[in-house]
Amino acid sequence: MNTIFRKSMLSVAGLAFAGGVFAGPIAAHAATPAVDAKPVAVAVQSAAPKPQGEQSHITLNDEQTANVKAIIAATKKAGLPERAAVISIATSLQESKLENLGHLGDANDHDSLGLFQQRPTSGWGTPEQITNPEYSTTAFLKGLKQVDGWQDMPLTDAAQTVQVSAYPDAYAQWEQQATDLVGQHWNS
Repeated sequence: MNTIFRKSMLSVAGLAFAGGVFAGPIAAHAATPAVDAKPVAVAVQSAAPKPQGEQSHITLNDEQTANVKAIIAATKKAGLPERAAVISIATSLQESKLENLGHLGDANDHDSLGLFQQRPTSGWGTPEQITNPEYSTTAFLKGLKQVDGWQDMPLTDAAQTVQVSAYPDAYAQWEQQATDLVGQHWNS
């Protein structure tokens, strides 16, 4: 009987010790008086993933710059952050070099048109809609918003999920220029 009692007491003591080890720091922290803390400024924009691979760059003409501004305006109108504009501009750099392309005859990839080389036969809109920079950007952004976690994934993965390109990694090469363009024109 004495042995059973002793084992029970040791078990209770063991539980009390274990509880003290685990709960001790929590209880000690709870007993610490509150410090008069002041809010700390935090960057609003989360750190975007770094550009992947070698980066490409082109010099833009006035029409291409106007298309950058149209993409940024459509992104803002959609209530999306700068990262969405970066992905959109990088995608357009890859697809059309930021040129609002009409039908290119034999050089055309199927019936692809506009800044994002969207196809009427794939449901992106009419040729008139697809060649409207605001419409085509809004259509791209609508697809982007349907990609879970697009904000934190590599740019090329987010763009590819929307575009379904034969060259899925090609978008990555434009990330730095797209980031620079958004930085230059977002607040202008």
